[in-house]
Amino acid sequence: MKAIPLIVMGALASVGSIHAAESKPIENNAEGLQRPNVLFIMTDDHAVQALSAYGHEIAQLAPTPNIDRIAKHGAIFTSSYVTNSLCGPSRGTMLTGKFGHKNGFNYNGQSFDGSQFTWPRALHEAGYNTAVIGKWHINRIPEGLEFDHWDILNDQGEYYNPDFITENGVKQEMGYTTDLITDKTLAWLENERDKSKPFALMMHHKAPHRNWMPPLRYTRLYENTEFPVPENYFDDYQGRLAASKQEMNIYRDAQEGHDLKMTREVGSNQWRKDIWPHLLARLTKQQRKAWDEAYQERNDYMNRHESEWSDREMAVWKYQRYLQDYLATVKAVDESVGEVLDYLEAHNLADNTIVVYTSDQGFFLGEHGFFDKRFMYEESFSTPLLVQYPAKIKAGTVIDELVQNIDYAPTLLDFAGVKTDEAFDGVSMKGLLTGKQSGEWRNSLYYHYYENPGFHNVARHYGVRDHRYKLIHFYYPDDEWEFYDLESDRSEMVNLIDTPEYQNEVNRLKAELKRLEDLYDVPPQDEWIDMQLIHEPKPTLEQIFSDKN
Repeated sequence: MKAIPLIVMGALASVGSIHAAESKPIENNAEGLQRPNVLFIMTDDHAVQALSAYGHEIAQLAPTPNIDRIAKHGAIFTSSYVTNSLCGPSRGTMLTGKFGHKNGFNYNGQSFDGSQFTWPRALHEAGYNTAVIGKWHINRIPEGLEFDHWDILNDQGEYYNPDFITENGVKQEMGYTTDLITDKTLAWLENERDKSKPFALMMHHKAPHRNWMPPLRYTRLYENTEFPVPENYFDDYQGRLAASKQEMNIYRDAQEGHDLKMTREVGSNQWRKDIWPHLLARLTKQQRKAWDEAYQERNDYMNRHESEWSDREMAVWKYQRYLQDYLATVKAVDESVGEVLDYLEAHNLADNTIVVYTSDQGFFLGEHGFFDKRFMYEESFSTPLLVQYPAKIKAGTVIDELVQNIDYAPTLLDFAGVKTDEAFDGVSMKGLLTGKQSGEWRNSLYYHYYENPGFHNVARHYGVRDHRYKLIHFYYPDDEWEFYDLESDRSEMVNLIDTPEYQNEVNRLKAELKRLEDLYDVPPQDEWIDMQLIHEPKPTLEQIFSDKN
């Protein structure tokens, strides 16, 4: 593919140094240590259940030994959550340390204001060499953040032979996307960074986002693995109106072609319904041949027996196919993390580098019958968070406190010794990580999901969670409350909102919800209910890189 030539990046240049006075570099930490490097690794839709450091039975069958190294050599958070379980808003929150109603990015389809305060920009202003490689997925390009280097996927990106965008234009690159992002990361670390400065590098993977296309070497990795089916896979959603109306059920709503790679008939290599056929079309003839060979026998078996199977048997088959592909994409991510960790260790960078591993939110792996995210239920609301920094964090640290992705920005700046006047919603986790936390930590979390109408028809809702209980208010298009005792009902199957013996706790959490709304300056409820979702048109790549010659 011919690269589109670069135009003058007026928006990038015009932002200038508006935050230079707000972010003040400190040459050394208070302890006299050199300022740490930052390697921020983020995947898209990586469920806690699919990371073996967390001990879930699924991940024991599909382990992630390299990602687990971060927990072994550093800290694992057991109660890590997001503010909004949706890709773009979660990324905006991580960058700014603020809720979406403050940073202006509440749902996919909005534009992120890159000129506002972000931790990568603050580190850049403080003398760090900064870069982002891989999935950006906020705006078309990272305008305003002043990265020294950026090499990002076009929008969602594809699993095979994707388009990458740089300051020099757009170019298709051949290979598997996870591997390409890894190679680009290692190349920047070795050849392109300014080694006279500390670095802050964001390595963002597409995987394991939908449609879960593994690399060819792993297409058959789990074909004979039988993953445990969640006890609530065939949930009837009794007492939970919003859950009953969603459109993210694996055996009813997943696309049989696009998501599950099911073919039309015995001997066919053509997928069934495929809402985004361009993804499979990215494969070369050689790649497509290998792909078809990997799936043909299993798909032919399914096509021969589908008419004999009950609906329940077909639903379980679909679950197994989903897990096999999802976890095979995670395997490639785990390899990527291992390669980068190996590089840090081989080049004496590991001790003074903060390595963060997280995802933009959690994900359902068949719980309630679901795939995707969005809900405030635990599998979606929670997200993996592992941090290593051998110079400051004791190996094997386990942190059970309630943390949220608003806490990432203040934490990284705190470790880097970069002071700022910015008012974050989050709080630095440095004390938790180093064992020197003074004072009480938070006892509750606020959540808000806005995107309805939208994909998967999940109702707008907000809520509060403490160490034991959760209260959720679904407010559009229906008005319903849900309340859960997570100690006795971790799977959130029984809505206790009207149960007499829980009314004191329900009222307590309603009062706590109001306190958090005041704390975070959340707009009045009538503004949420009346809010019309506006999907702002994104400039095309041709518009961004139109030829000025």
